[in-house]
Amino acid sequence: MRQLTVTIPDDFYETFINFFKHVPEVSIDDENICEVPLWQQEMVLERIKNAKPEDYILLEDALKELDKKWL
Repeated sequence: MRQLTVTIPDDFYETFINFFKHVPEVSIDDENICEVPLWQQEMVLERIKNAKPEDYILLEDALKELDKKWL
């Protein structure tokens, strides 16, 4: 048996699931592993709210620092 991961538009989800429910030996794992927990969303929003302009750096500078550290 093979496993397949697909990404489909939200408005097509029900039709897609209903079709595959009738196929023998098909297992549907409806777990959304990409969801960010509410507590983490709140933490990020709080950090953004409390950040000062000097806390921010340019993306290019951040990438250079990461390259120095990991390459």
